[in-house]
Amino acid sequence: MDSRKSIDITAVGLMVGICLIWAFQQIGLKSTSVFAAPVLQIGLRSGLAALCVFALICARRQKVDLWGKTAMLGVCAGLLFAFEFFLVGEALKHTSASHVVVFLYTAPIFAALGLHWKLPSERLSAIQWGGIALAAMGIAFAFLAPQDGHQAAGGLGDVLWGDGLALIGGAAWGLTTVLIRTTRLSTAPATHVLFYQLATAFPVLTGAAVMAGEATFVPSQALLLNLAFQALAVSFLSFLTWFWLLTKYRASQLGVFSFMTPVFGVLLGVVLLGEPLTREFAIGAAGVMAGIVIVSAYPWIEQLSAAGRNRRIAEMNGRAKA
Repeated sequence: MDSRKSIDITAVGLMVGICLIWAFQQIGLKSTSVFAAPVLQIGLRSGLAALCVFALICARRQKVDLWGKTAMLGVCAGLLFAFEFFLVGEALKHTSASHVVVFLYTAPIFAALGLHWKLPSERLSAIQWGGIALAAMGIAFAFLAPQDGHQAAGGLGDVLWGDGLALIGGAAWGLTTVLIRTTRLSTAPATHVLFYQLATAFPVLTGAAVMAGEATFVPSQALLLNLAFQALAVSFLSFLTWFWLLTKYRASQLGVFSFMTPVFGVLLGVVLLGEPLTREFAIGAAGVMAGIVIVSAYPWIEQLSAAGRNRRIAEMNGRAKA
């Protein structure tokens, strides 16, 4: 029997904080990209956060599998994690932070599709397939609708290329979720799984930045503060808090609240970075987010409906006995 409880005010407050942190990560990377390439920044933050997670594991006197099958699966998850954020870093060079956060958070759609084929308990309902169709139409509209008035320096083609990279990044994130959920990683401590991903991403992403000639690092207060925020707040505290919430509360309910992130991301991009918000993208993004919420909220709605039915049946039985 699932011992996780329904969300309460504590969970809601933590989710608002986590989603703000996740939305700020693209903003921070974009705003400091003149001092260091986003891919390099993500690589460095992964290394710093990996040290923090490893210190926490040691403080708890836990032993990490570094050579067995769990470790190999962890490295695979880490490679997908690195690929996802490599695409995010590249996307930020071509499109706006608000676009990146919306397309990156299509990940639950790809995860739902993968889990549908891998786990019988994760079969999608007709309503969820409808949500996927709605999200797909939103993506198509955001890509194909005329974008009159777009103010991107590189032109519309450059923006669409960045949007596409962010969308593939969302698919990589979804595939990472499928890998973790369907292998022995699902029973490993959350700190270990996070450590595998961060420790793998560090050499992969910093190496990719060096090979691409993007290893320039111009020390500045803004860059150093952003790196500290990215490593400690994003990759360490927010991820660990998210994993802790998943052990205490129902994932379907938490998943619905996680979609505050793209909303915050769009608003922060417009307000803090002055990014344009075209009507076409706003309509497409609304379709994407509505579809994702339908897919993620359905298990919660189904639970509430089942609880209501059971309550009515119990009341009817009670009246019949009386």
